[in-house]
Amino acid sequence: MLHLAAPSRPAWLAQALGDLDAVLLDHAHCEKKAASSALNFIFRYPEHTGILQPLSALAREELRHFEQMLVVLSDRKVPFVRQKPSTYGGRLMKAARTSEPARMMDLMLLASLIEARSCERMKLLHEAFSPDGAQPDPALARLYGGLLACEARHHHIYVDICNDAFGRAPTAARLAELAEHEVAVLDEPDPYARMHS
Repeated sequence: MLHLAAPSRPAWLAQALGDLDAVLLDHAHCEKKAASSALNFIFRYPEHTGILQPLSALAREELRHFEQMLVVLSDRKVPFVRQKPSTYGGRLMKAARTSEPARMMDLMLLASLIEARSCERMKLLHEAFSPDGAQPDPALARLYGGLLACEARHHHIYVDICNDAFGRAPTAARLAELAEHEVAVLDEPDPYARMHS
């Protein structure tokens, strides 16, 4: 279960397929940012020793996915360059409370929702690239099919950390609130194609 409050709007997939190279480049940037986020939590909350091992492993896995995306971009002759990012992450983080330990909970749960939305959208891309999909591409179908389980697991790592640190009931209640916020953020999409536009 991904704890998303609503599915992606149908127009997202058409937008993504219409500017696929931009989405693939953004996906590479997202993997890099996901690795950085996991490491930032380790530096920010070192006293929470239970997060160190799972987030270190998560960061390594995100960097492997980043490397996979670099290969995809190279194969497609798409240079890895700076890109105007989606405003999704910044708008999402505005819901985080400012005082600790509530801020830790919110930042972790927002990270979990980003992973969940990534998983949902990678599933949409996997289906679109499959033989009966809208834009068959065996290599991209394999890529996105292979990433699905990892993204779902990453989502659950953050939720599990919060369950352990703050309890299941408070975590579930706050996750539901933040999931509604995440949907509201997506209701105002960016004009350009991104993984989280």
